[in-house]
Amino acid sequence: MKFTLPIIVFSQFCCTSLWFAGNGVMSNLLQTYGLDILALGHLTSAVQVGFIAGTLLFAFLNLADRFPPSKIFFICALFGAVFNLGVILDNNTLSSLLLWRFLTGFSLAGIYPVGMKIAADYYQKDLGRSLGFLVGALVLGTAFPHLLKSFTGTENLPWKMVLIITSVMATLGGVLILLAVPVGPFRKARTGKDFFEFLNVFKNRKFRAAAFGYFGHMWELYAFWAFVPVVLSSYNLLHPGTDLNVPLYSFLIIGLGGFACAAGGYLSLQWGTKKLASATLFLSGCCCVISPLIFFQDSEVLLLCFLIFWGLMVVADSPLFSTLVAENAFAESRGTALTIVNSVGFAITIVSIQLVTFLLTLFSPFYVLTVLAIGPALGLYSLYFIPESKIKV
Repeated sequence: MKFTLPIIVFSQFCCTSLWFAGNGVMSNLLQTYGLDILALGHLTSAVQVGFIAGTLLFAFLNLADRFPPSKIFFICALFGAVFNLGVILDNNTLSSLLLWRFLTGFSLAGIYPVGMKIAADYYQKDLGRSLGFLVGALVLGTAFPHLLKSFTGTENLPWKMVLIITSVMATLGGVLILLAVPVGPFRKARTGKDFFEFLNVFKNRKFRAAAFGYFGHMWELYAFWAFVPVVLSSYNLLHPGTDLNVPLYSFLIIGLGGFACAAGGYLSLQWGTKKLASATLFLSGCCCVISPLIFFQDSEVLLLCFLIFWGLMVVADSPLFSTLVAENAFAESRGTALTIVNSVGFAITIVSIQLVTFLLTLFSPFYVLTVLAIGPALGLYSLYFIPESKIKV
C-alpha cells in the first residue's frame, strides 16, 4: 500500500508516452513518407479517434467495473506497445500510419481512465491529491517523446528509436501494474452488464456539471499540446535570428504542466476545487486571447515564459475535474463514468484539433489558437452553477 501510488504514477507515465510518440517525430514522418501539413492534424486526431472508440466500447461493456482493472491495464499496455511500433515500418503510407495511431489510441482507452479507476479504488480521502499525481504522470508521458526527439539525429538517436523506447516503456508500465497493484480495497465490482449505464451517469446533476466543465477544458488542452511545435517552428521562421530547439522546448512547455497537476491536487484541499479550476480555466482562456500579441514580439524569453505559463494553466485543472467526476459517480459505476467522460472529452479534442488544422491553411499560426478560448469560456459557465461547498476535493 505504501508504494502503490508511486507504482501507479510511474506506470501511467510509461504507458502514456505512447500518446504523442507520433507527434514527437512528426517532422520525420512528414518528410519520410512524403506527407503534407494536414497530416499533422489527421495523425494526431487518429489517436484521439481510437481512444474514443476504445472508451465507448469499454463504457458500453462496463469492462473496468466488471473485471480486475490491473489486468485490463496490462493487456492494453502490451497491445499499445505493439501498435506503436507499427509506425516504424518502412512501407507505411498515410493510411497505414493512421491505422497504427488509431489502434494505439484504442489501447490507451484501457490505460488512462483505467489508471484513474485503479487509483480511485485505493484512495478515497486523498483522491484529489492522488489524481493530481496521476494526471501529472500523463502530462510528462505525453511530453516525453519530444524530449527523446531532441536527442535524435544521424549521429545520436535515430528517430525510430523514439517509438521503440516508448513501446518498451509501455510494456514495463503494464507489467508493473499487473504484478504490484492488485485489486484495491474500495473497489466494488459489478455483477452484470448494464449497456445503458454510461448514459445513466449523466442523470446526476453535479456529475453532469463537472463533466461539462471537463469538456470545455479538453477543447483547449490537446489542441494546444499538438500545435506547440508548430508555433515554435513558425516563430523561428518569423524571426530569422532565432534558433529555438523545438523538441526540447516543446517537452518543457508540455511536461512542466505535470507539476501543475500535482500542485493542483494539494492546493485544492485549501482553496476548493471549484475556485482553483475556475482560476486556471480563466487564466488559460486569457492566454488564448492574448497569444497573438505575444507571438509577434521579438523576444525569445517572453515567448517561452508565456508558453510555459500557458502550459501550466491549461492542464492544472485536469485532475480537479477528474476528481469531481470520480467523486460524483456511484462507486459501482465509477470506472464507466470516468471512461465515458474521457470518451466525450477526447471527441471534443478532435473537433478543436481539426478546426485549428483547417485554420492553419487560412491564417498565421499566431492567430489560430485564439479559437481555443471557446473551451475555457464554456467550462467557466458550467462551474458557475455549482456551489463551492458541494465540490471540494
